[in-house]
Amino acid sequence: MFVIGNLLQAIAGVLEIVLQLLLIIILVNAVLSWVRPDPSNPIVMFLDRVSDFVCDPIRRLFPTSMGGIDFAPFIAMLLIYFTQRFLVATLQDMALRLG
Repeated sequence: MFVIGNLLQAIAGVLEIVLQLLLIIILVNAVLSWVRPDPSNPIVMFLDRVSDFVCDPIRRLFPTSMGGIDFAPFIAMLLIYFTQRFLVATLQDMALRLG
């Protein structure tokens, strides 16, 4: 059973890194939206694509724009943080119990 425990530990580690990177990308894109850099810049295009991929479903479900401020990135960051704390911690706990 230790093999499954190690696999779950590895999955939890990779998932934590991916979710942390996603949090950083959304935060950087939100801050950049205040200064609005050149939209044809490849880095800005990448940040917009990734952020929109995460935030668009939230925008479709809820009216997130109030007074010209879009709260979808904030809601997405809260959901990602919750996923990190719940799912990653659960996987790590299961890995410890199996290993």
